[in-house]
Parts: sequence; C-alpha cells; structure tokens
Amino acid sequence: MKRTMMSLTGVAVALAAVTGVAAVAAPDGGHETARGSSRLPVQRSALLCPAPTSSEVGETAYTAFAPQGAAAGADGKKGTAELRPAGTVRDAADGAGGKDKGKGKDAADSAASRTVPPRDSKPVVPLQKAGTPVTATTERPDAPALVGSADGALAPGWTVQQTTSVAAGAGRGLLGLSCTTPDTTFWFPGVSTAEDRHDYVHLTNPDATPAVVDLELHGKDGSLAGSAGEDISVPPHTTVPVLLSTLTATPTTNASLHVVAREGRVGAAVQASDGKLGSDWLPPAADPSPGVVLPGIPKDATSVRLVALSPGESDADLKVQLATPTGLITPAGLETLHLKSGMTTAVDLKELTKGEAGSLVLTPADGDTKTPVTAALRVTRGKGAKQEMAFIPATRPVEKRATAADNRAGGSTLSLVAPEKGKDAKVKVTASAGSGGGTPVTKSYTVKGGASLDVQPPRPQGLKGTYALTVEPEPGSGPVYASRMLARPQGGVPAFTVQPLPDDRGSVLVPAAGQDLSVLTN
Repeated sequence: MKRTMMSLTGVAVALAAVTGVAAVAAPDGGHETARGSSRLPVQRSALLCPAPTSSEVGETAYTAFAPQGAAAGADGKKGTAELRPAGTVRDAADGAGGKDKGKGKDAADSAASRTVPPRDSKPVVPLQKAGTPVTATTERPDAPALVGSADGALAPGWTVQQTTSVAAGAGRGLLGLSCTTPDTTFWFPGVSTAEDRHDYVHLTNPDATPAVVDLELHGKDGSLAGSAGEDISVPPHTTVPVLLSTLTATPTTNASLHVVAREGRVGAAVQASDGKLGSDWLPPAADPSPGVVLPGIPKDATSVRLVALSPGESDADLKVQLATPTGLITPAGLETLHLKSGMTTAVDLKELTKGEAGSLVLTPADGDTKTPVTAALRVTRGKGAKQEMAFIPATRPVEKRATAADNRAGGSTLSLVAPEKGKDAKVKVTASAGSGGGTPVTKSYTVKGGASLDVQPPRPQGLKGTYALTVEPEPGSGPVYASRMLARPQGGVPAFTVQPLPDDRGSVLVPAAGQDLSVLTN
C-alpha cells in the first residue's frame, strides 16, 4: 500500500490550526523546557455569549478585542473575528428546558423542532484589526445568545466582554461576563436552588451537530438525586437555558453544578438572580486542582461566602489563607477546611477583608496531597436594601497573557496576586487604544510573593470610548493570578461585577520533531 509521508512537525502544526485552542502549559511550566519546542499562535478560536437578560429595563454592551502583535507568525493572515445570533429552544425556560428522553436522532429532532431562530444573522462586534476594541449595545429584552469564531491574526487572545445593567426588578444590578470558550465539562460551585434564588445555566452549542448534556447537582449531603438533568439536547448553533431549581425537589442554598457534554461540546455560564442581592453571572471555575486561587475580593466587601467541593473519590483538607497587601494571613477561626468527597461545603467568612482588598488562597493542608478541589466565592457589597452580589470562581494563572475588555474612564480595579511566598510576580499591564480614540499606555507592577495588589489600571492617553487591559508576566516572574472589577453604582446600590483573568491560551507549544520512517512500516 502506498502511504504519504509527513513530518510530525507538520502534523502538530496542522492540528493546532484545526483545533484553534490547544492545551498549553501546566501551572508549573515544566513543559517550557522541552528541547527544541517552539511557541506558535493559535490560528482559530471560538467564543459563546449567553442571552444577556429578559428585563425590559436592561441595557447590554458588547466589547470585542484582540491584542496587537499577538499573532506574529500566523501565516500573515489578516483574519476575521465576529459573533452571530444563535437560536433558542422555545420552552427551555420552563422546567428542564431542552430535555428529551431518549438519545440520538429522536431527541435531537424533538429539541430542534422547538428551536426559535434568531431575528437576523447580522454579525455583532466584528473586529477589523487587533489593538482597538469594537463595541455595540442593545436594549432588547429578547437579545439572543451569540456564537462566533476568530481566525488568522485575530484568533490569539480574542476576547469579548458582555456587560449588562438592569436598573430595577428582580434581576437588577450589574452583570458581567467574559464570553466563554466551548468545552465538554464545567464546574460551577456556588449555584443555588433556594426559593430566593433563580439560577439558570445557559448551554450554547457552537457546532453544526447536536450536543447532549448532563447536569449534576451536589449539595451538602452529596448528589441531589434526580434524572431531570439527563440527556438535555442542545441543537446546533442554539442556546438552551435551564432553571436549576427544576432539576431537584430539594431546595438547596449552596450547591455545585457539574456540566458534562456526553456528545459534542457547549459553552456554559450560570446567571444567578437573588431577591435581595441582585444578580450576576457565575462563570465556570478552573479545572479542579489540589490548590486554587480566588483573586479580587474588594476591600469594602460586607460579606464573603466560600463554596467548595472535592469532586473526586477522596476527601480533601485545605489550608485557608488570605493574600493581603502585606502578605498571607489565616482568617480567624478557619485555619483549615475539610471537604467530604462529592459534598458541597459552604463557609461564611464574615469581615474577611477588614477594609483591605485580598485574594483567597486554598492549598493542601498536607503538602503531599494531590486531591483536586474546586471553589468559588459569592461576594457582597452594600448593606440593607442596597446590596449587590458578584462571584469570584477559582481561576487559572496568567502564564503568557490575559485580557479584560470594557474598561472605561473610571470604575475599573485590577487585582493581582502572587500566592507563593518568596516568588514575586512582575507583570506588564497595557491599556489599549480606546474604541473611539486614544494612545496605548503600558505600566509595570511588582507583587510581593504571598501578597496581593489592587490598582487603578492605566488608561490610554486621550481616551475616547472603552479600552482593554492586557496583563503579561515578565520573564522570570513568579506565578500570578488576576481579576478585574467593574463598579458602576445604580441609585445608591454599589453595583459591581468581577471577571477572573485566566491565561488566554492564545499560543501553543509545538514540539520539534523529525521524520521517523519506522512508523510507516507494518
């Protein structure tokens, strides 16, 4: 049989081009020492933005951005980047939306038959060039979910921020979300099915084939039994919102949600609405790991609730520390936290910050333990009837670069934390050109090992419109984690939202390889 010979290097590059986003460095960066490997920009990336709000008094701003110079070497292609409206399953909001018993073609056809197509297919916030944000706004209560992709020079680091302001009603507040990448599994510690909460998980399918998803809820006593979350069909290029309280007969204040795509892939985000505390998006937490970092607790937080889970088969004991501007401290009365396997644990950390901004650092109480955990914080600002909540999930470290879009002349706070003692983090923060004009500005910061740093980020000179922030660790920097808070008061309510800034995975290591003719023999 005649076979075509191809170098392994060519195969690796081709795979990177097809998949768009490839697995990058582990947190320890050990693969960086791979002999002869080279880092190349991804050539395609995908993002999904859920439907923003059903409120008649809501306004949503979309901001798209790609870092300038991020795609050097991406075959010289100018590239495209845009989002387009997705369809919606008609009865998705009523019960376990999109749920169809049975599998395969019948289930997919049933969900597809209830799909409402978008009003139009016009692109939203299409980018023409890297380095300058593009914005758009909508006040439509039926604004659709968005599905999009970027390629060529705009693919590496492509970011879209969705920020919604709801002036009144049950969902009032400021809701912010950095649109998510599709995957097959997500963890959401901090969800609730209690009577005063209305939490919807939005499942969006970016592909041309149906996806089948299972939703698993874990409470304080373990799995919340029930089959309502099984076999949820998500038709192609469609979103399915599911009200979590319909998945269980047991109202649960503190729970963890596991989203698993058994067929295909989806984007997932949870919109949480509280009768007293407003609403916000809960983005997915970083993949479970033995230690986690939750960056960006504001200094004026009036309450902080930690929700954590050990999703594996083993219990976990964690050391709890708060990284303050001066170093690591142990919260009073909470030196360690015990997590039972599969059971959600919630702890109210009253007066945690004591007027100082900080970040929560959870590490194994026994340094040799490798039990993975996941966690998130619900943070509240304000008092009485004028309270607002936001969520801070565990996030990945910034290894090469992270981006936060939709920053304005005021109201943005950048939080940086270097969780390891003795390993200072040095980062370069660049404020991009404004969407309406302005000159980029770069500033460097050093974060002491074991400490956190909150700063008012740099702004472009002559700023007009909104701008983006990119965070890049300098060579030799210690590990660093980041988040960005937006504060936009609403009639006395300290409305705010926090977005974690994980590494954008805009590049991939391609190992050096040569031809090995032995692989072509039988």
